[in-house]
Amino acid sequence: MTKIDIISGFLGAGKTTFIKKLLEEAISGEQVVLIENEFGQIGIDGGFLRDAGIEIREMNSGCICCSLVGDFGKSLEEVLTKYKPDRVIIEPSGVGKLSDVMKAVRDVASTVDVTLNSAVTIVDASKCRMYMKNFGEFFNNQIENAGTIVLSRTDVTDGAKVQKSVDMIREHNQSAAIVTTPCTQLTGNQLLEIIEKPDTMAEDLMREVKEHHEHHHHDHEHGEGCGCGEHEHHHHDHEHGEGCGCGEHEHHHHDHEHGEGCGCHDHDHHHADEVFSSWGLENAGACDRKKLEEILDELANGNAYGDVLRAKGMVPSENPEEWYYFDLVPDEFEIRTGKPDYTGKVCVIGARLREDALNQAFGRS
Repeated sequence: MTKIDIISGFLGAGKTTFIKKLLEEAISGEQVVLIENEFGQIGIDGGFLRDAGIEIREMNSGCICCSLVGDFGKSLEEVLTKYKPDRVIIEPSGVGKLSDVMKAVRDVASTVDVTLNSAVTIVDASKCRMYMKNFGEFFNNQIENAGTIVLSRTDVTDGAKVQKSVDMIREHNQSAAIVTTPCTQLTGNQLLEIIEKPDTMAEDLMREVKEHHEHHHHDHEHGEGCGCGEHEHHHHDHEHGEGCGCGEHEHHHHDHEHGEGCGCHDHDHHHADEVFSSWGLENAGACDRKKLEEILDELANGNAYGDVLRAKGMVPSENPEEWYYFDLVPDEFEIRTGKPDYTGKVCVIGARLREDALNQAFGRS
């Protein structure tokens, strides 16, 4: 089956740069066809395979570049039949509607063995507001239908303006992955993984917490309580096959110190969705290690941010080439260093989370 990736974006947003990076660093070993569509028609000039309105030329990494005219579906079928590519990348007109291109691909998929693999929109971070205001219908359509949105020029755009662009995009698309890290700091393989695999960090953490909650609820129903009478969320111990040791009152001492129980004794009587909530932040800014350690120590051992059960994230460090990745459960956390990720991101799962404090801690008031 041939994968079809659509890379949309207004003229000058950086589509060509993004596609070139994919071709050179991520999919150079694949047989790839690049289809370009220009403003005002489905394609530009005819040429090779003139009856189908297809012009063919060789590009870097052995990629075949096509420009289609006339019947898009028929032309695409011709290309697929003749070249049998592993992947087709479609670069639509800068002012074309992404939804129209996606529909055309789905229509072809009803008769040809292809799948719409991804829909990406490239957005110039410095012009998002202007384009949204002046070209609302077309620009917003590209935002609303994308599975991944790549902000270009974030390295030369004011951070507050980048954040404003992220906020405006989120008003039109709640689920797309938004890439805010400059593409020069990411590999082609990273970019390919971003557009092909949805970000499920928040869902994964919430599922983990819910499963732990349901496990303890089941134990308590059968008289197998953890021994502390009320504290249930020590899944870091259970994951390693160790009892929670609550009889020694080592866990959740932060609650006792402040005279606030975590309310776990109520958890058995409520569905997990009624007890736990999640807080997330994307485009998180750079953070030095000392500050991050202080924040995580409070998350793990204090209650300034609420009753935190699980936290995970990745944030830029003082060195733009190195990021901090952290993983946290009650009473303990781990920080490791790694290469830049597509955006700084933090997710916290817990009960009675104090979102204002979390926003302030990670640099967003």
